[in-house]
Amino acid sequence: MLRVWVRALGWTKGSGLSESLCIQRHLRHIVILCSACLVACSPAPDTPAAGQFASGSPELEQLERTGTAAPAAAAEKAKALYENAPQGSFSALDILSVQGALLAEARDDAALADVVTRLENWPNPQLTETARATVSFLRARQLWAANNLREAELMMDGIDKQQLSNAPPPLRMRFLRALGRLKDGSGRIEDAISLQLQALALAEQSGQRWLQALCRGELAQAYLHAQQPDRALSMVDEATRLAEQDRDAITLLRVYTQRGIVYAQLEKPEESLRSAEAAIRYAREANSPRDLALSLANLADNYLRKADFAHALTLSEEALPLARQAKDRTGELVALTNIGLAKISLGQIAEGKRFVEQAMVMDKQGGGVSSVGDTLNELGIYLERAGDAAGAIEAYHAYRQISDEDLQQEDRKAILEAQERFDSERRAKEIELLNRDNGIAAEQLRRGNLQMRLWALLAGCFVVSGILLALLYQRVRKTNAALATSNEQLKIQSEIDPLTGLANRRHFQLAIKRLADDGKLRGTVFLIDIDHFKRINDRFGHAAGDAVLVDVSHRLREAVRADDLVVRWGGEEFLIVVESRSAETVQALAQRLLDMIGKPPVSYAGQAITVTASIGFASFPIAPHDLAVNWERAINLVDTVMYMAKAHGRNRAYGIDQLDVQDESALDELAQGMDAAWREGRVGLRALQGPQTEALT
Repeated sequence: MLRVWVRALGWTKGSGLSESLCIQRHLRHIVILCSACLVACSPAPDTPAAGQFASGSPELEQLERTGTAAPAAAAEKAKALYENAPQGSFSALDILSVQGALLAEARDDAALADVVTRLENWPNPQLTETARATVSFLRARQLWAANNLREAELMMDGIDKQQLSNAPPPLRMRFLRALGRLKDGSGRIEDAISLQLQALALAEQSGQRWLQALCRGELAQAYLHAQQPDRALSMVDEATRLAEQDRDAITLLRVYTQRGIVYAQLEKPEESLRSAEAAIRYAREANSPRDLALSLANLADNYLRKADFAHALTLSEEALPLARQAKDRTGELVALTNIGLAKISLGQIAEGKRFVEQAMVMDKQGGGVSSVGDTLNELGIYLERAGDAAGAIEAYHAYRQISDEDLQQEDRKAILEAQERFDSERRAKEIELLNRDNGIAAEQLRRGNLQMRLWALLAGCFVVSGILLALLYQRVRKTNAALATSNEQLKIQSEIDPLTGLANRRHFQLAIKRLADDGKLRGTVFLIDIDHFKRINDRFGHAAGDAVLVDVSHRLREAVRADDLVVRWGGEEFLIVVESRSAETVQALAQRLLDMIGKPPVSYAGQAITVTASIGFASFPIAPHDLAVNWERAINLVDTVMYMAKAHGRNRAYGIDQLDVQDESALDELAQGMDAAWREGRVGLRALQGPQTEALT
């Protein structure tokens, strides 16, 4: 159920069937429902003391509470407040920080640039540093609104700590809250909790109940990620109490959304559902089409997970025109996707696909390549459940292609970073050697002068020079040896997955040469994908997901021989290559892999996590015509049958016994319709079932 809520608050990944599938699509809504949390207090005519919280004007406080429902209009009101404020005062600076945050949410880059220019040329020298820090804050908000969360975090990290500690409390709290949420989103939970506790202390100092409520709701998020559910529950219950006392509709909307997240994570679906319905009531009361559209879409996610597809469809169809009215592109994407998934589940497969495809086209046009991949994966899951195995396999293949492209970009980035570190080290050593050479040259010059003045010391100078040259030679040898060692370490690091210790794709591409004659693979390939891995991340946390990957990698290593190649292929996928082609041996290994992954459950933090996998495998050259293929085509073929295993129920292995093809072009054509070819008898497949386990919900 977590997926229902993460869209509203931009929390870490989640999905209805696999809660994290749609987070990439909707992280931008962190700003939509949380902007009020980041702008905390109203201005005072003069700069407040470092430990004093200004009381401020009710007009600016109201903009902070409700402005994100219509950020462009709210920014205009803030502009009017600024024009009436004393120029160069803290009051004026405070208003600009609120106006800039609203402009970032409205994606009005031109108007925001004007605000930034005013801050960069602030006339009051006593507030110059504060204005400079505010510029970084607003640029981070701009990046955040564009879903560039990592860049936003780096921008906030660039604010000098002294500037932060010296900033007046209203601004300091905004900075702390923004950075705390960004740290939480990037997995730096300890830093997030520390920052959010500081922000909460300032909120309590302000005396504003609505702000205290929102602070506690956000802190509950960090406690959830830190695996402290009791603290999370306590925080969100206190947030609800404060919001009920305040009775502001926008505050209640946000707090009940936060409450729903906590109760969903604590496996209390009925309370989570009640919170979702309350959030919708308050969105209607606040007359905020944008918030209402998102809340309806989120509640639709909830009903999709409960398999109440008719109700989910009704909610999504109500959300769609509201999102379009509010010009909320992300809300429109959520609604379109949910309409499509609901229709697919109701048997209207072709029509449902059209809605999902429309959403993906919009998403791709907006640059959301990764979120398109997540939507494809989700589409595959729904088509699989609807019985459209061929459509599911097609969606999974498209998802794999996007995932591979993302992974290759990450690999290239990691290699470039490692090479840059190596080059920096090498340059430093070269500079050191150059300095030594310069020292020798200076010594030689001095020796020449002494030679002219003191012929009697000529022999001694030669001895000294010889010793220096000998020492230099020894040092050069040691330096070269160190460079060679560093180069070898770089090579090793670039070929090992840092989490699991298994080989990575780079190592595979080098090692596969010994198993490929003239580029043609000889041996058996297994491709293993952990079932519902994103759901594991969402239910137990990303640290638990990492623990599952490490545990599974150990089980895979134990299942094979020492000289077999085991690779972390990417994400939750693993690749195994063995030399044996014996049908009996290969089938036994496939069954052993299923059994060892499936039992016993992975133990993490006192919890038993059920893990299963889908496996595709095949031996090469391919029987019965001994068709030889290169390793890329071999893996694509195994990938196809692995997705067939997923489409036919997961926790199973599908292996190719034989293919009635004699050349690679015929193989490619058959692979495009593998499921149909199997039913027609042109493909011989072997299906193996994994161990009986408790289903992961």
